[in-house]
Amino acid sequence: MTLIGATTENPSFEVNSALLSRARVYVLKPLSESELIEVLHQALADPQRGLGQRNIQVADKVLEMLARASAGDARRALGLLETACDFTQPQQGQEHLGPEALKDVLGHQASAFDKQGDAYYDLLSALHKSVRSSRPNAALLYMARFIQGGGDPLDVVRRLAAIASEDVGNADPRTLPLVMAAWDAYLRLGDYEGQRAIAHALIHLCVAPKSNRIDQAWKAAQRYVRQTPELEVPSYLRNAPTRLMEQLGHGQGYRYAHHEPEGYPAGSSHDCWPASLSREDFYQPSPHGQEKRFADIMAWRKGRDEEADKSETSAGPNGPHE
Repeated sequence: MTLIGATTENPSFEVNSALLSRARVYVLKPLSESELIEVLHQALADPQRGLGQRNIQVADKVLEMLARASAGDARRALGLLETACDFTQPQQGQEHLGPEALKDVLGHQASAFDKQGDAYYDLLSALHKSVRSSRPNAALLYMARFIQGGGDPLDVVRRLAAIASEDVGNADPRTLPLVMAAWDAYLRLGDYEGQRAIAHALIHLCVAPKSNRIDQAWKAAQRYVRQTPELEVPSYLRNAPTRLMEQLGHGQGYRYAHHEPEGYPAGSSHDCWPASLSREDFYQPSPHGQEKRFADIMAWRKGRDEEADKSETSAGPNGPHE
């Protein structure tokens, strides 16, 4: 049996894997404008069928406009041409199709796409990668194409919220609140004004310094926890709401940060890490934007820890040495 099928969906997801493994997949690409113009010429020139029997004269500019409005789809181009030919004007005993006839035919070509298909996710992917690459013009292009094609602007702002932590992070901590404000503005102001608020956040994300250190730190912490099922909370970090828990030592030795010099309980013995586990530095600030300042603060605190550890070591069990 020979099976021939066509689909506008991605066969990787929509076709049974056993069938797909036995089939050859041919991807049909959008046609270029010159190829579409050739298709339209052939439709007008065939005297045996369709429009060719009417011997309609069509200006080259008209064919270019139809090809441009068809977005690479020959079916759409032929449909537009057929509709346009209903508006032909007689000239010297012959039908003539000029640019003025296309105003009502083309109207607003929204270039819609299937919200569950590849184009939907490809546009969101292109927008995300444009923001990550700090290209505001490209990001605005894909956002406009996505929305004009029927995409929900809230899908854009959801993606921006992810980008704010994944690709900008603490390099510019203002981005996540800004995206949330744009989200709220869209819901409060409506679609027209709200789209501008989303574009506002989009441009800020593009121009902001980039850092993926939050994403890396979170993934590293998740991997570590999967590998250390024996993790237990140190007793000095546990609550002691009952007398028994106090007797068990819960909360004993905890140092309240706001009572410490400069608000920092220095020393590795109070780093909140389980003593039974090897220490890991999940978060490594980048040298970009605000995160550079974070790195300086963390380095200063690490120096304080080292000083405190040395003092504790030199003091020994009987107090400081002379």
